[in-house]
Amino acid sequence: MQQDSRRGPDDPCGYLRRKPTSGRLSRYGGWLPAQPAVYREFLKSQRQLGRQRRRAAVEHVAAVAQFEKAIRSDPVMSQLMDQVFLQVAKVPGFDNIDNFEELLHTMDGIVTTAPKFQVVKDEDGNTVGDSVGCPLYLLLDLPSNTSAGYDLFRMPAFNKVMGDVLNEWGRYLTTPDSGNVLNETEEGWFSPLSLAGLEKGRGRFNSTYVCPEPDSPNRGFTSWDAFFTRAFQPSARPVIASHDKSIIHNACESTVYAISRNVKKHDRFWLKAQPYSLYDMLDQNDEDAEMFVGGTVFQAYLSPEDYHRWHAPVDGVITKTVLVPGAYYAALPDEGAEEDDPDLKPGDPHGASTRSQGWLTVASVRALVFIKADNPDIGMVCFIGVGMSEVSTCETTVRPGDRVKTGDQLGMFHFGGSSHALIFPAHAKITFANAVQPDKHLWVNSVLAQVKKE
Repeated sequence: MQQDSRRGPDDPCGYLRRKPTSGRLSRYGGWLPAQPAVYREFLKSQRQLGRQRRRAAVEHVAAVAQFEKAIRSDPVMSQLMDQVFLQVAKVPGFDNIDNFEELLHTMDGIVTTAPKFQVVKDEDGNTVGDSVGCPLYLLLDLPSNTSAGYDLFRMPAFNKVMGDVLNEWGRYLTTPDSGNVLNETEEGWFSPLSLAGLEKGRGRFNSTYVCPEPDSPNRGFTSWDAFFTRAFQPSARPVIASHDKSIIHNACESTVYAISRNVKKHDRFWLKAQPYSLYDMLDQNDEDAEMFVGGTVFQAYLSPEDYHRWHAPVDGVITKTVLVPGAYYAALPDEGAEEDDPDLKPGDPHGASTRSQGWLTVASVRALVFIKADNPDIGMVCFIGVGMSEVSTCETTVRPGDRVKTGDQLGMFHFGGSSHALIFPAHAKITFANAVQPDKHLWVNSVLAQVKKE
């Protein structure tokens, strides 16, 4: 990781090139708070709480205690964990967790609470707010952009115990207590500031989503998970061209990341280049990979504020579903944001996971859903739900043999942010809609592409 010489005293990490006028980042939205002051205050407050627990010798919560035991009892993981913080400490201006012990005590507080909307004063004294939808991700953002983090966060043993922590946190987020952030107070998810972010580009909340009790301060959501997996109103995201079977619709409410054609069965990942490798994406299954050699991959990502259910992009029959284990916080270490980054200063090391999304299709926890399209010009389609950071559950709600129509639900992500991909075979002549451009946010069920008749 490199420091950018243009970072100023009010922005020691070079966090933003400019203040976004929309209050949202175009590429990192939801993953990194749009307001630098929110990011700084979040880290400051979490570190203070962690240090208080450490000074008071408060016992770790059970899942975090098991996480500590697993790391410390493994010489390789223990050494890599120490190296992570040594490597991060070399970045000038970095203000985050200092060591493993501090990380553990900070994790205790995070995994026993629900993510919240945070309100702070910026350097000009203005009240600003933003969601911290993936709080643990913010603690591990820069650690993931180190060589030691790359080695550690990919280890199966590490992801086993990290998965246990996330699963325990996920269980808490289904309880009524986790709904204590769903209110209209200043730091509630239904405050005016928060609603402005939830509704921007998505529609008014109560008329867009199914709210069990629309007039209630919590809209009737009984837990954080219920809020996170909220469904759309039937009229909110209609399938635009259901009569035309040559049309492919968007499977997730998401922001476009990349389109790649003539995809190879096997490819190698380099520091910056992230070609798609079908064999690795599809759980190292030769037969599945062969179906898509030379085909097209479309990938887009969801922010924590987005709708998190998956929908069928075509009419067809489910032929196979697979849940693939993988990493939660691994990223490809890089030299930071590039010159054309729309949000960050060149060289800013934040957001490596977002820049690593191509690689995450072979490294992260993910769900594969194969759909044999009714239209033979499309053929087989594979939907991949890619878990990123706090996503501890990719839930598939369809089974082999199920018939789906365009817009039918395929499954959902529980908690966190996430990415997804659609893979089309080589014979499918795909033309993407004009609106499908990098960093462009697209509604679910909107027209994504059209296939030409062979």
